[in-house]
Amino acid sequence: MQVTRGQIIARGLTHRCPNCGERSLFKDGTLFELNRTCPRCRLKLERDEGSFLGAMSLNYGVTLVCFLVPVLVLYLLHHLSGLTAAVLAGIGAVVFPALFYRSSRSWWLMNYYLVLPHHLPANRTGKPSVGEDENN
Repeated sequence: MQVTRGQIIARGLTHRCPNCGERSLFKDGTLFELNRTCPRCRLKLERDEGSFLGAMSLNYGVTLVCFLVPVLVLYLLHHLSGLTAAVLAGIGAVVFPALFYRSSRSWWLMNYYLVLPHHLPANRTGKPSVGEDENN
């Protein structure tokens, strides 16, 4: 069964496996530990060493745009004092990325497979290419 781009987006936004839709991206009982593979379809979730860097960049960008820039704008418009803005920015720079971590990992996987949907095992029609692992 082919996985459509719409399904990839829906699964990414709901933290599901992009291939089978299983709610299994993260290990049970942990907040931050991603499964290496999906327990149901065996899709490799941690593709390569350093694959987390994209999710980390996404997390940084969303934190900056959704939290730190609004605090700066409120400070520059004199709606917040310097101390209040500094405290909010400091707390937000630590707390917001931690809260957004799971979403950033899921959204990064979603973006990867949105651009390259043929890399999903469910969308493969033939054998893997030379040098390509079947769960790549």
